[in-house]
Formats: sequence, C-alpha cells, structure tokens
Amino acid sequence: MNIQTLDQSPRNHRGGQVSHLLLGAGQFGSENLAVTWVEGEPGSEQALHCHDAREQVYVVVQGTGAMTVDDEVQEVGPGTAILVPPGAYHSIRNVGDGNLIYVSATSPPFAMAEGNTTWTAPAA
Repeated sequence: MNIQTLDQSPRNHRGGQVSHLLLGAGQFGSENLAVTWVEGEPGSEQALHCHDAREQVYVVVQGTGAMTVDDEVQEVGPGTAILVPPGAYHSIRNVGDGNLIYVSATSPPFAMAEGNTTWTAPAA
C-alpha cells in the first residue's frame, strides 16, 4: 500500500495558502494524476492561473470560498466539487471567517518545477 501524509508532503506557499503535494507525477507509479491538499487562512487567495493541457477538480472540505472559473464566480462550501477544464483561468479565495481547506486533483499531473512554483521539503 502506498501512503503519504501531509507531514511527509512537499509544500508550496502562495497567496496565503499552503499546498501539500500528496501525490506527484511518477510517485508510487502514478502516471496520470497529481493531488494536493490546500489550506488557506481567511482572506487568502490563489492567483488566477490556467493549465493549458490539464483538467483539474477542486473539492472543498472546510470553509467558504469564492471560486472563479473564467468569467464565472460562485461561492463554494464543504462537499462542493468544481471541474476546471483545460485552458480555463481559475482561482479560489477564502471569503469565510475560518480556514478554507480543499483538495485538488490534476490530470495529467504537473511537474514539481513547473512555472514559478517552488515546492519545499517537509520539516524533519
């Protein structure tokens, strides 16, 4: 069984949100998927961005967010899944009083060194 915890995951800090890479390209033999767990404090916001050849789904676990996909903005909460098609500009902002937590799955997976994203190793 292949298992990775948040404590073992590389991290990326952007816009007041912390992404934990639970499953990266090639990890455990995975070829078609990347999975991140993301936590953001109130007011935090992921920058608007797109993935030209990747689809992505966000699943809100906790909190309230304002999800943007291209020209649409909608409030989302726990239990909500949002599909982001390839090439769609998207972002999410924490509009609640507590932490926003969501899981993101991307296919095909992104490379850890892609764009201006920097992943750091977990603290020992």
